[in-house]
Amino acid sequence: MKTKITEAFGIKHPILLSGMAYVSLPHLVAAVSNAGGLGIFNSVANTPDQLKGIIQEIKSLTDKPFAINVTLIFPNGKENAEVALAEKAPIINFALGKGDWIIKAAHEYGGKVISTVATERHAIRAAEQGADALIVTAHEAAAHGSDIGGMVLLPQIASKVTTPIISAGGYCDGRGLAAAIALGADAIAMGTRFLLTQECDVHPNIKQTALKTNMEDTIYSDGIDGLPGRWYKNKRALEMSTGKTSYIEAMKSGWALRKQVDVPVWKLLFGSLQKRGVTELARQAIGVDALGKVLNDGDLENGVVPFGQVIGRIRDLPTCKEVIERMVSEAEDIIKSMQSKVA
Repeated sequence: MKTKITEAFGIKHPILLSGMAYVSLPHLVAAVSNAGGLGIFNSVANTPDQLKGIIQEIKSLTDKPFAINVTLIFPNGKENAEVALAEKAPIINFALGKGDWIIKAAHEYGGKVISTVATERHAIRAAEQGADALIVTAHEAAAHGSDIGGMVLLPQIASKVTTPIISAGGYCDGRGLAAAIALGADAIAMGTRFLLTQECDVHPNIKQTALKTNMEDTIYSDGIDGLPGRWYKNKRALEMSTGKTSYIEAMKSGWALRKQVDVPVWKLLFGSLQKRGVTELARQAIGVDALGKVLNDGDLENGVVPFGQVIGRIRDLPTCKEVIERMVSEAEDIIKSMQSKVA
């Protein structure tokens, strides 16, 4: 299946791995790329020195295109983008920040840039700045997405830009891929579906829980980490969604985050406060710490984990190759059959 995205990025299938913190690790990234899709590594939990080694590791696992995600609002976001540029990552995916300088620098060495957006305004701006593609993250998606559903958001943005679009949120099968193309997308990105694959290295407790989770078992709130997003509806997420923030807990979580990403205290506080308020920063620290409890330790009582609404439709653990090939085959059959339905 050829689209503007497969042609632009040199991949076989119009399917991407979403850049998920603690989840989209080198093994999973390479598995998706080797299967003909595009793997995206999320660098939010890594120092610049660590990221340099990770990029080399991914290159050793695949000779196919891959991307590095940098979340500019988080500590080390700018520095990690600079590392990805210095290492000439084939594709850079930036989110939550101004990325015109990334686009310019990547294009100088022949790299490509994807901008992740959740609003029409940000999509138009990224297109004007020269992004090679847009990931449009709708309301159905796990973690940070729009408060507008994909059925409305995707065609609206597609009508405003000529830049190729990758639709994220609510996809797990060929029916969804075909629908996304009909609505104006050139590819889809999936996080929750690839979370439930054999190559994903998350704690077994997460997979076991996810396979029993229903579509109603997620919550959309800005109380988890200070940004609107979708999470698994467990006790901890419900507590955090009330918006009550413990600044003592935030200080403890922030200190743990500072050690993890190896940034000075002044940078964590003052650099982040330039972008976010005190309450939002506190929620970010608590949210990242709670996410780590689940993804690293499998602690689904005291931590939080992002699940998309599509989680209720997934009941198997295939390989990435099986997922991608099955989806493309289904989509092609559905697209062909649509003509007979309306004849």
